[in-house]
Amino acid sequence: MASRTAQQVLDAEALARLARLTDLDPGLVLDDFTTPAAQHALATAELLVTGWGCPPVDRRALDAAPRLRAIVHTAGTVRHHITEACWERGIAVSSAAAANAVPVAEYTLAMILLANKRVLDIARDYRAERRRIDWTERYPGAGNYRRTVGILSASAIGRRVIELLRPHDLDVLLYDPYVTAEEARELGVRLVPLADLFATSDVVSVHTPLLPQTRGLVSRELLAAMPTGGTLINTARAPIVDQTALTDEVRAGRLYAVLDVTEPEVLPADSPLHDCDHALITPHIAGSKGGELRRLADLAIGEVEAYAQGRPFAHPVRPEVLDRSA
Repeated sequence: MASRTAQQVLDAEALARLARLTDLDPGLVLDDFTTPAAQHALATAELLVTGWGCPPVDRRALDAAPRLRAIVHTAGTVRHHITEACWERGIAVSSAAAANAVPVAEYTLAMILLANKRVLDIARDYRAERRRIDWTERYPGAGNYRRTVGILSASAIGRRVIELLRPHDLDVLLYDPYVTAEEARELGVRLVPLADLFATSDVVSVHTPLLPQTRGLVSRELLAAMPTGGTLINTARAPIVDQTALTDEVRAGRLYAVLDVTEPEVLPADSPLHDCDHALITPHIAGSKGGELRRLADLAIGEVEAYAQGRPFAHPVRPEVLDRSA
């Protein structure tokens, strides 16, 4: 992983816990597998603890690591560094995606409730006018009671959002072509076609992984079908949504957008989304930040402990589902 990642995710306590489980050099952090130090470490490494900034574990790296049997990732997706050669070699891989799903789901829940309550609109109006206003008269549709929320994909994060929505008086819809009617009932959601999800939801929250078949999935046509005043939340990946079409909708004042991901990741300073009252843009902060990084470390260390004790990983990554997961 990158040195900065190691400093942020693996604090002194986490390193001490790892050292009790493994033969560990706490000062060794690799972001390049071709250096002499990396080659020396790989020669005897049985397990890699990886994180953001890890280079690809390709065939060359594996050739330098004849004893390598497992990789524990302290973040979510492993697509950026786990290669086909790892699966061919039979490397066991674990990911902290379940831990990283928690803050993303919490962020999403907060934004759903705030969006339906029209908090941003009301706060903006109140700041501008600074007087007593009949908010029910101005925003008669505000509130969360019996509103409809559409979840796009029952991914790990999507499922966590569904779980967090259960205590609220909301009608939760789901579109996911891999979820059966029985699974949807167990989740407590109503399975609907993609077009219906957008046409009937007050808020649509995007949780599908970015795959070739999901790029541009949230099209101009789907956005146009959303009810006027609806909100699109995207905490997944920006290219899933037609950002140009969404920008047109929010600039016209027809839809609202809460975007934690954009394309490019840092919007140009002159992007109209920055100054649009109907758009809330956050700089990719929904995932683990600050103290939440400890949750990633805790999960990863638990997986290292399982490996050291000869137990299977609790959070394995299965190559057979990578074609439809993050």
